[in-house]
Amino acid sequence: MAILDFDRSDENVWRPRAAAIIPGGASTGSKRPEALFGERVGELPTHFTRASGCRIQTAEGRELIDCTMALGAVTLGYADDVVTQAVLEAASNGNVCGLSPAMEVDVAERLAELIPCAEQVRFLKTGAEGVAAAVRIARAHTGRAVVIACGYFGWLDWSSDASGVPESVRADIVRVPYDDVDALETTAKHLGDRLAAIVLEPVIERLPSVEWIAEARRACDESGAVLIFDEIKTGFRLKPGGYQELVDVAPDLAVFGKALANGYPLSAVVGRESVMRAASDTWISSTLASETVSLAAARAVIEWHARAEVCESLGDIGAEMRSAVDRAIVASRVEGVRVDGLDHMWLIRFDSPARESRFLELAVEAGVLFKRGAYDFPSLAHDEEAIAEIESAASSALVRLRDEE
Repeated sequence: MAILDFDRSDENVWRPRAAAIIPGGASTGSKRPEALFGERVGELPTHFTRASGCRIQTAEGRELIDCTMALGAVTLGYADDVVTQAVLEAASNGNVCGLSPAMEVDVAERLAELIPCAEQVRFLKTGAEGVAAAVRIARAHTGRAVVIACGYFGWLDWSSDASGVPESVRADIVRVPYDDVDALETTAKHLGDRLAAIVLEPVIERLPSVEWIAEARRACDESGAVLIFDEIKTGFRLKPGGYQELVDVAPDLAVFGKALANGYPLSAVVGRESVMRAASDTWISSTLASETVSLAAARAVIEWHARAEVCESLGDIGAEMRSAVDRAIVASRVEGVRVDGLDHMWLIRFDSPARESRFLELAVEAGVLFKRGAYDFPSLAHDEEAIAEIESAASSALVRLRDEE
């Protein structure tokens, strides 16, 4: 598929239309125009009409290679044939009714076989509500309130300091720095038997030290608290079972989402039966938690992982993608920019936000959508041709950036 010429005469009518009817211009925060491109939005594309493989068609008819892959929700490629067929079959049989679907049990059993800590499973639709549910289960299990947290856990009140959230709601959340063993140990000791849970995003731009994870496990064991891993980005990407598959430390609860269903809305709270049973002592429920379209997508993803080393391939493809951008940086002789992160979830880091925004604009003109900040995500659909085009676009953008300065 050829990249269409970037024609600046193509007016983006969708951005002003969206701004007039949708607060912020997009229902997903990271897809707001300024979140995508910084202050240099101009006529850059903000809406799509079609996505296939790793290529998207914008509302103006331009075709771009997408390195964001729906914020990491898609690993197999957009509109993967196997997943799409499973989804269509589920939809044709009716995706909800007054009874729970048998597929809910089947997918839960498959997850329990894959994820180290999973003895029981509950489904929801989003990562944010999944982590909120895990924290509520931990509080119900322990009868305590205070939670130590490190990472981003979505927009819900329990973990947000946004406008409109009462201070009293977040008063029982204590945040610690990423991979700071001393801070975690000191905070856990101070809280003692008031501690309900430690909830961690285990991978934030790099792998943590094993000591940090081990300290979280030790602190929970000592205090009787619940250890929770947010595996929303890492599950079915680093490993099918997430970060916990890489280390000899299992959490009590974990939350999966994003790549679990290759872009369809599904999250799973999994964990030890002795802790998960507290889900029945509190109230966690959603009308569409177990609708079968997303469950069918998840089952197709699980079957993909059973017959192929998907995560290993994602690492290899990610290494090629970041190497391509590295070569472009070296060839352009542009300073103040580097490739960082893991092969499975990498990023282009600029010293200057303004230069980053201009690079993103120029890269789109050259046919590639990169993520502002973290992360860029490989998919199985990023083939050799796409990677060559990514290198060409990065090189073109960097050379133009250099020549403008």
